[in-house]
Amino acid sequence: MKIALLIPVYNEQEVLPFFKEETQAVLRTLPQDTFEYVFVNDGSSDGTLNWLKNWAEQDKSVKIISLSRNFGKEAALTAGLSFAAGADAVIILDADLQDPPSLIVPFVQKFKEGYDVVYGQRTDRQQDSFLKCFSARCFYTCYNAIASRPMPPNAGDCRLLSKRAAQAVLRLPERERFMKGLFNWIGFRTVSVPFARQARKAGQTKWNYWRLWNFALEGLTASSTVPLRLWTYFGFAVSAFAFLYALWVAAQKIIYGNPVSGYASLMVAILFFSGVQLISLGVIGEYLGRIFTEVKQRPLYLTDETVNCDEP
Repeated sequence: MKIALLIPVYNEQEVLPFFKEETQAVLRTLPQDTFEYVFVNDGSSDGTLNWLKNWAEQDKSVKIISLSRNFGKEAALTAGLSFAAGADAVIILDADLQDPPSLIVPFVQKFKEGYDVVYGQRTDRQQDSFLKCFSARCFYTCYNAIASRPMPPNAGDCRLLSKRAAQAVLRLPERERFMKGLFNWIGFRTVSVPFARQARKAGQTKWNYWRLWNFALEGLTASSTVPLRLWTYFGFAVSAFAFLYALWVAAQKIIYGNPVSGYASLMVAILFFSGVQLISLGVIGEYLGRIFTEVKQRPLYLTDETVNCDEP
């Protein structure tokens, strides 16, 4: 059985020696299977690519796909799946070792039991900050509330895909890709493997809260049109409330002779409805931006060079 380990990397030179050591220790416990590494260098500006090339010279099972610039993790994963298409299964790992390589063993075991998708589910996130855990909880709650196909909470990109599952993901044509949603959408026989999230071995994370916020917005708009529908319902509700309030003001004036509310209430109403309109335009803009990206039909990524691998 041939299994490809897909590892997207971006400025991970410091942690790669630890990744190599821990991963090879795990693979030595599975001598009956053939493993290959598929590294996708996502435009690293440090010595990541040179370090990988040195490893690839010593070990022909190490494949490198170097992209022409930083296209983002979603594009890097798609590139890796394309170049690993010949494997019986693909296991996605991060080089930072927060998702431990020891997961390879239960992943392969579940795959041999007949599962097409085996994903790691984080049961212990003590290494993450309170804010990150809280924001992740909020995201999964919101996503599952509006998505047509709910996603398992605390399930990251770390997973095994069978050959047919990987090919199914590659058949999905969208440019703005939210890979967790795509992995979940394809279906097939799926099982989870619980694990405790580890601390990063070395280097710095590339995900700040602003990038995570934008990533969450992409995930929500990529998986559902419910936000657009919600603003339609909200507009009807506000219009109904405004109509009833107008009737109440008119009745107060006609029956009791009360003066109509003045400047303060008028300004509050104007500012409130202006805010509502701007927010609704923002939601429409998010979807319009996705359409703009899709209709340009640009490739997901461009390859600069490859090492030890054939074209997909």
